[in-house]
Amino acid sequence: MGRKAKFDGTTVPSGPGRKAKKQGDPTFPKGVLDKEEKDLSHRQRQRAKKRLLKQQNIKENIKKLQKEKDKKLKDIGSKNPIKSTIKQLKVKKKKKPFTNGNLSDENDQMQFDNDSNVSNNEEDMEDKQQISPKEKLFESDTEDENDKEYDEHDQDEEMDEDEEEIIEDTDDNDDELLPIEKANIRLKKKQKEEQKLAEEEMKDMTLQQCVFTFPTEEELAADTNLKDIQQRIKDVVMVLSDFKRLRDINRSRSEYMDLLRRDLCIYYSYNTFLMQKLMQIFPLDELLEFLEASEVQRPMTIRTNTLKTRRRDLAEALINRGVNLDPIGKWTKVGLVVYSSQVPMGATPEYLAGHYILQGASSFLPVMALDPKEKERILDMCAAPGGKSSHIAALMKNTGVLFSNDVNEERIKAVVGNFHRLGIVNSVICTYDGRKVPSIIKGFDRVLLDAPCTGTGVVSKDPSVKTNKDEINIQRCCTLQRELLLAAIDCANARSESGGIVVYSTCSILPEENEWVIDYALKKRDVKLMPTGLEFGAEGFTSYRQHRFHPSLKLTKRFYPHVHNMDGFFVAKLKKFSNIVHKKKDAKEESFD
Repeated sequence: MGRKAKFDGTTVPSGPGRKAKKQGDPTFPKGVLDKEEKDLSHRQRQRAKKRLLKQQNIKENIKKLQKEKDKKLKDIGSKNPIKSTIKQLKVKKKKKPFTNGNLSDENDQMQFDNDSNVSNNEEDMEDKQQISPKEKLFESDTEDENDKEYDEHDQDEEMDEDEEEIIEDTDDNDDELLPIEKANIRLKKKQKEEQKLAEEEMKDMTLQQCVFTFPTEEELAADTNLKDIQQRIKDVVMVLSDFKRLRDINRSRSEYMDLLRRDLCIYYSYNTFLMQKLMQIFPLDELLEFLEASEVQRPMTIRTNTLKTRRRDLAEALINRGVNLDPIGKWTKVGLVVYSSQVPMGATPEYLAGHYILQGASSFLPVMALDPKEKERILDMCAAPGGKSSHIAALMKNTGVLFSNDVNEERIKAVVGNFHRLGIVNSVICTYDGRKVPSIIKGFDRVLLDAPCTGTGVVSKDPSVKTNKDEINIQRCCTLQRELLLAAIDCANARSESGGIVVYSTCSILPEENEWVIDYALKKRDVKLMPTGLEFGAEGFTSYRQHRFHPSLKLTKRFYPHVHNMDGFFVAKLKKFSNIVHKKKDAKEESFD
């Protein structure tokens, strides 16, 4: 409850309580009660005098420098009225650091700047003689005053620097300037940018002259050194990569391209026609990579025959025989790449027993796209020497019926020998012209057409392709490929449960033998392109030079030696929907024929 209060006025307070008696007297920090300053020592008085003298000297120097700057502005303004207006703007901006109008007078403004600088430097003046930022700013001006007078060239350079400062300041406060002043500042910026561009162009011209000079016809005729030709190829490719900057003004792009084509034909031993085709397919940088990769042999690859063994068991057996090998990649479960071997890979007991077959990695791709199933009727139109057909039989697990056809009776013998060695028993081997097969037998669930081609993707295997191919060879191959593809589509059964599938492949990279043929088939038969199911590879062309193909051709796949480390290849997968035949021809097709 607490004590009861008595309000009669008779009681007298008894004094402080127990807690108050225990507390001591209050204490205060030094200097709080004694507000009077202590007497300064002799040394402190001397320091104070020095401070006052320095403050006075700084104020006088600032006033002198301001007067001298005003004189300079007047002299320069009389010579150049535009620059004088810019200088006046700069002075005005210095006079108005505040927008609230607290410092309106010019003398007050200068006094404010001086006092602030002096107060900021008082603490550091005691131990170190330090110069204020304002003083540092004007040090260069005082030194210039002691020197000789500026000539006109020096004045122009100084004004350019001042203009840069003004332009930077006015970017933040455009509202304070008149429209004509803003236009003047923009003009200055534009002139400086144009000057920079001109300087860069001059540098590029000098660089181009130092790097490459176009050779004369006499020099080209006398130049047979391959190292010089290789260096010239690199120089021309560099010029063409940035033709606008590095070109010779007196030379056209076509002249550079002709020189490059001539040097490439000499260096890589191609004929002019095929090199022209390759230059139309690839960009220049990629073209050099392709040509270099085509000179190198692809690594040896083998395919495991799953009818007789597993890849793991085959790899162990070959490693025990001194073969250095690895899996080709994640995209196949039956392929192995051989780096080195102490025994011939075509004469090992495993090879003779039919546990594997020597086959290029690119030849796996058409069969993987075909995706054969068990108990189906499948046709391989151009089967020799039997690598793809044996792969199909292994995936079918020796069930169903496999028709392996090839028009060449000599090459079909290799198919028979490989099938006997690999243990394939579900095949029918025949030697018909592929174009006549639809009149003999039809109704296949799946058809594989590895069409004969110019072989521009396997130059490393057959270097003669470089020189023996011309326009007539490509025209003949293209016509044959069209007829074979239409025959393969006619052999497929549109009502098949697995849905008549046709896979077209070539070992060529020319669009005339690939996209052009598929585009022709899309117009002539009721078929559509399907995804190949291959995890890698470049998309097919939907446009090539002036030609435009069906948009679905991007579902086809292209493979290059310099990108995928395998032979150049093309794979397309078609699905047949009906037996409709379109007999009407387009004008473009007639002209191509």
